[in-house]
Amino acid sequence: MSLLKEDALQADDASAHGEDLAKGSGHFFIAVTFSVVILCMGIWIFYITAHKPPVAAGEITHVYVYPVHTISAPHDAAGVALAKQQFDQVLVFALVRVRNQSDEPIVLHDMSSNINFADGLHSSMGVTATDYERIFVAYPQLSGVHAKTLVRDTVIKPGEVLDGQVVTAYHVNQTEWAAQRDMNITLDIQMHPNLVLVPAPGVVTELK
Repeated sequence: MSLLKEDALQADDASAHGEDLAKGSGHFFIAVTFSVVILCMGIWIFYITAHKPPVAAGEITHVYVYPVHTISAPHDAAGVALAKQQFDQVLVFALVRVRNQSDEPIVLHDMSSNINFADGLHSSMGVTATDYERIFVAYPQLSGVHAKTLVRDTVIKPGEVLDGQVVTAYHVNQTEWAAQRDMNITLDIQMHPNLVLVPAPGVVTELK
């Protein structure tokens, strides 16, 4: 083989090697670009998710507390008087405001209150709309705090503000109630995290 042919073959080999390097560099550039795009998309999704406000917000505008102390004098079937019985409970009337911050309707599925007493956490489910009205029949002196009650499974439209009252009860006496702390109202929003509302200082009024 002549030197001319050898030089031509070496030139062809060098050219092919250069093409392979160029192809490899091109593939590497595409891979890096794709990775950067995926990373940017992940950061954008995380940012949107992390900064998206909760579907619902709200506050407790006022809380009325009414202690009930009842002494009964029951009789048996023969009309004989039995020992007197005492019954203590505290009724909690919380005026609540809920705002739908999303662009879809949300459903207020349930509501409750939670209070830490000396012996631990106690929870009470909100009364139904029917029982709510019965309270004011049993205790007409509470007519001044009568309001629209929050109703289970109420649909709150996007941007809508819902005001209502949540009434719960605890079987404690006034001394036990006075020692309570850390009260909150929990609203169960269907298909979404619960909305937990804590009363601000000064919004609780004890009724006599």
